[in-house]
Amino acid sequence: MFDGTGDPKVHLRTYCDKLVGVGKDEKICMKHFMRSLKGDALSWYISQDPKKWSNWVRMAFDFMDRFRFNTENVPDVFYIQNLKKKPTETFREYATRWRSKAAKVRPDLEEEQMNRFFVRAQDPQYYERLMLIEGQKFSHIIKLQERIEEGIKSGMVTNFKALQSTNKALQSGGTSKKRDLYERLKSTSYVTPIPTINLENSSQWVNPNKTCVYHSSMKGHTIDECHSLKDKIQALIDNKIIVAKEPTPNVCNNPLLDHKGGGVHMIEIQDDWDPKG
Repeated sequence: MFDGTGDPKVHLRTYCDKLVGVGKDEKICMKHFMRSLKGDALSWYISQDPKKWSNWVRMAFDFMDRFRFNTENVPDVFYIQNLKKKPTETFREYATRWRSKAAKVRPDLEEEQMNRFFVRAQDPQYYERLMLIEGQKFSHIIKLQERIEEGIKSGMVTNFKALQSTNKALQSGGTSKKRDLYERLKSTSYVTPIPTINLENSSQWVNPNKTCVYHSSMKGHTIDECHSLKDKIQALIDNKIIVAKEPTPNVCNNPLLDHKGGGVHMIEIQDDWDPKG
């Protein structure tokens, strides 16, 4: 069944092969052709005036002319390397869609080439791991990709995209670097909010207009004044999870490296950031 998205020439050839027993009876070929169509292709056929088709060749020519765009707009290597997963897709659905597009690339891609281009199309947290098995079967790559996704969701695998977003935000500055740093570190599970502490007889020295998100919006101080958060960030600096960085390098070219051998994935901050206030 042709729905208007495939190769019209291939469909015509397949249709004729199925009607090989009909011989040269063009009227029968034309009459049954509608049964091989669906979707947009069927809508197009129904909208036509069959009287204008004096023979099979004329009808086939109009059919080819209407859907020739499908073959003229075939994807190339650049297209499939930039074909990303949609937020609503599962990895298996995405891989099926990607594979379908890659199959249309001309000249035909070898299996090894197809796997390599698929791996290159992935985000960094997947690419770094999938590149090690790009020589295996496509189905094996999909299975590993699904396992990586589950690992990211469970926190067992580092989400490079979230860490890179943290680094980029810190390099761009802002009205409250410490607040932004806290939010980014929290999103990557390096810090978690501290439960509110109820202090007795504190009304004389607690400023009710100040709250700290690190202390679950406890009143008395802001996040910029929070000594507990300063100590926590300093500990991350001491463990080289956060490192001072010169302001000149281009974070777009190499914002975050994946240190092999179980190393630490670092979040970099400007060297003018002072953990002491």
